[in-house]
Amino acid sequence: MRTRKGHKVYPLTVAQKFHLYYAPHCPNMAVLNIGTSLTIEVELDWDQLKKSINEAYARNEGMRVRFAKDKEGTWYQYIMDPEEKDIEFKDFSNVSLEEAEAEMQKWTTVPFKMFDAPLTRVVMIKMPDGFNGVYFLGNHMIVDAQSLICFLKDIIELYCNAKYEGVPYPKDMASYIEQLERDFAYEAGSKAQLRDIEYFQKEIEKSEPIYNDLHGTAKLESMREMFKNPELRSAFCVTDDTKSALDIFHLEEEPTKRLMDFCEKYHVSLACLLLMGLRTYYQKMNGFEDVSLTTTIARRATLKEKKSGGTRIHSFPFRTIFPEDMKFIDGVYAIRDKQNEYFRHANYDPTAYFAYRAKTYPQPNPGLGYEPISLTYQPLTLKEKGLDQLGDIRYKTKWYPNGICPQGMYLTVMHRPEDNGLDFNFEHQIKAVSREELEYLYYYLCKIMFKGAENPDLTIGEIIKLV
Repeated sequence: MRTRKGHKVYPLTVAQKFHLYYAPHCPNMAVLNIGTSLTIEVELDWDQLKKSINEAYARNEGMRVRFAKDKEGTWYQYIMDPEEKDIEFKDFSNVSLEEAEAEMQKWTTVPFKMFDAPLTRVVMIKMPDGFNGVYFLGNHMIVDAQSLICFLKDIIELYCNAKYEGVPYPKDMASYIEQLERDFAYEAGSKAQLRDIEYFQKEIEKSEPIYNDLHGTAKLESMREMFKNPELRSAFCVTDDTKSALDIFHLEEEPTKRLMDFCEKYHVSLACLLLMGLRTYYQKMNGFEDVSLTTTIARRATLKEKKSGGTRIHSFPFRTIFPEDMKFIDGVYAIRDKQNEYFRHANYDPTAYFAYRAKTYPQPNPGLGYEPISLTYQPLTLKEKGLDQLGDIRYKTKWYPNGICPQGMYLTVMHRPEDNGLDFNFEHQIKAVSREELEYLYYYLCKIMFKGAENPDLTIGEIIKLV
């Protein structure tokens, strides 16, 4: 048995290797940073909060992962034993909210030391607006949005259990190592893996996708001229500069509720409606009924997967071919059915997907692709995850960009804790797209979704004309 510092070592999972697929092409490893703050409108007992943070680390194997490299340059991972950390404290109460957030944004751009070192950082924060809590920074190789929310929730529940009578002690986390071993068993040529390979290879072989742009077909036409190929179907989806910005658009509570009511009535997830809205926007702008976007899948179907920590996200192209005479609601249903198929096969290796597609449809340049945007819908709010015992205590969450984006445009849609409205978080390469262009996309995306939700029997062509 191989060990590192007395701990058993494990190879990387497919989800971890996926990050190493793009990270080396970025200026530094801060591209893997996820920064967030969670604050609540109460005075906190900082000593107890420090104890609760240490206890949450002790309960969570995934937050204690370290990486190392062998002589051949192969990465592997191991789990550190729990240790008593001296948790940092930062008092922002004498500066403006903007200054406090600017400083946390700066923290988010500092890369972690990748080997034999902690890959998370927690700072207790006292904010100028009377809210107090924690800033959390994690490396995407060991953390995704769901495991991060789970960890923050655990800290609060441990704190509330210690401070308030009648608040139960939170249930145990699930084992990260057990989940790793399951993933490795899958990857060792299991029947499930063979089924997934077959499914996705068949999907890829159906036909070549076509690139849709934010503004129409001009970019595709210019690529066809550049490569002297009038039949070319791909384009450059990213720029040569990974410097990024985060632009956030807020949808209020009442219109959000109208979208959620539609989803409830027709038994579809909001992710289906978002995908339908986005692909219809691109169909409107480009005139193609064939639209391919990137979708992310959390791979946390079971309770053990939900509570095992780590990073489990896989991303795949999601292609739809919908004629203009198709009803909006039928498009939404088709997306739901396709998503359900994807969920069943989501353990497939995304890098193998892209490699097989590149082999099936060789490109004149390896930088060419088909997907102009990547979508993540984050349905979890801390409220739904059990923080309702805080009663009417108000709380806020905020995400901080790391300043680097490997994709041209990445949209994350999340529920706001303050009012349950939606935040549309567009992280994008500054060189690829401007805020004004995103405003335009957001405006039409909402128009399409509301028009479709109010008139689900309208055809796609009718909706395109009406908006």
